[in-house]
Amino acid sequence: LLDEITGAVREHDHALVKFHGMYEQDDRDLREERAAQKLDKLFSFMIRLRIPGGLITPEQWIAAHHVAGNYSTGVIKITTRQTIQLHGILKRNIKPTLQDFNAVSLDSIAACGDVNRNVIASSHPSISPLHKYIHDYASKISEALLPKTRAYYEVWLDEEKIADKKDEEDPLYQDRYLPRKFKIAVAIPPNNDVDVFANDVGLIAIVENEKLVGFNLAVGGGLSSTHGNPANYPRLATVIGYVPEEKIMKAVYEVLTVQRDFGNRSDRKLARLKYTIDRMGIPAFKEELEKRCGFQLEEAKPYTFTERRDHFGWEQSSDGRWHYTLFVENGRVLDDKNIALKTALLQVAEAGKANFRFTANQNLILSDIADVDKATIENILNEFRIIEHTNNATEIRKNSMACVALNTCPLALAEAQRYLPSLISKIEPLLEKHQILQEEIHVRMTGCPNGCGRSPLAEIGFVGTALGKYNLHIGGDRLGERLNIKYK
Repeated sequence: LLDEITGAVREHDHALVKFHGMYEQDDRDLREERAAQKLDKLFSFMIRLRIPGGLITPEQWIAAHHVAGNYSTGVIKITTRQTIQLHGILKRNIKPTLQDFNAVSLDSIAACGDVNRNVIASSHPSISPLHKYIHDYASKISEALLPKTRAYYEVWLDEEKIADKKDEEDPLYQDRYLPRKFKIAVAIPPNNDVDVFANDVGLIAIVENEKLVGFNLAVGGGLSSTHGNPANYPRLATVIGYVPEEKIMKAVYEVLTVQRDFGNRSDRKLARLKYTIDRMGIPAFKEELEKRCGFQLEEAKPYTFTERRDHFGWEQSSDGRWHYTLFVENGRVLDDKNIALKTALLQVAEAGKANFRFTANQNLILSDIADVDKATIENILNEFRIIEHTNNATEIRKNSMACVALNTCPLALAEAQRYLPSLISKIEPLLEKHQILQEEIHVRMTGCPNGCGRSPLAEIGFVGTALGKYNLHIGGDRLGERLNIKYK
């Protein structure tokens, strides 16, 4: 970090910094130009926050706004896992960035790396009177599965180092962490807005007589694959049973320990839980899980998903609070020639009347607004044409999603978020011609086959293979219960 000769960290630290919630990147648009000038790559870092369930306060949004302006490209990227990430942060600015976030109780611990990642949960408070109670499980699970090490605080926040490392002994991650990243989602039927089956662990809330009684437990989801290698494939999570509420934390914890002890540590491409389960078989995996839990899983309870979408516009929840869901194309919060979204959201935050909820579809909910404050928020949204912007977007555009890809992601083979909006503009006239412009069609684009934009679960998915070239996948359903297949 102290080496001012390069904007990078040492090669063997690349994996380490991931556990602190960041990736080293470089501007790929400038590689050739800088190489011709015999300059090093233009290195920078992407920092991703840990925000369980995607809920932050207006004060925290204000901090994110200013941190983005002071230290990054200025764009706040809402991810497909209900958090935000900032790009273009120079090495010398990592520490002040994390310190400014810490001042408003935000951190990036375990947002990347071979650990449990950001836990996501159904976004929309109006979906159920029990939304807050169930949504809180995202924070409970995240806290329970955090690594015990204090290294983050020592390195970035100047906390005094612990002399006795026994205080950092970690019964979950021990001395080896997990074979690969681990993702958890909590869904509240009937809306599968989190794509629960795309996760290593999916919890499907079961409500009876207006009370949460437990969760159906799904395991082994994951959408990444490798071009030309059939050994790597996307997989939907398998529902293996039902767990009463009082036992669900134990069950989730032990799924991680099974993966920790049985996951493949010799080949990272085969190290996700989906491969562990397919190698062991569901019966053997379930038997091992039940042995560690000390109880049997019950038979899965009936549930139904009827949609997988964000509810745009105003909605009122059972507690009388109002929530406005606005469209953020590909999750990019910025001021551009069409709309001053970033400025508008800063004014909303400064009014102090609304919380901010990130959806798993890269949109934003201004939430928990009192009836008396609704007009204040609505006036700001109208002043900046945010409501007009959301209302005028077609259904296919509002249901489109793309990962970052070029110019910063080192894995990208093709464009994604920079190209998808223009592709949607080409598709819209065709839909209008055939009178289906207002149909909800899920289109997703990823710059590589790693699945960050969840393209394998789209009705129409584009997966980058090279610059300007994509595999076209079709046939996913609207509920996130069926993978699409490669068409050409």
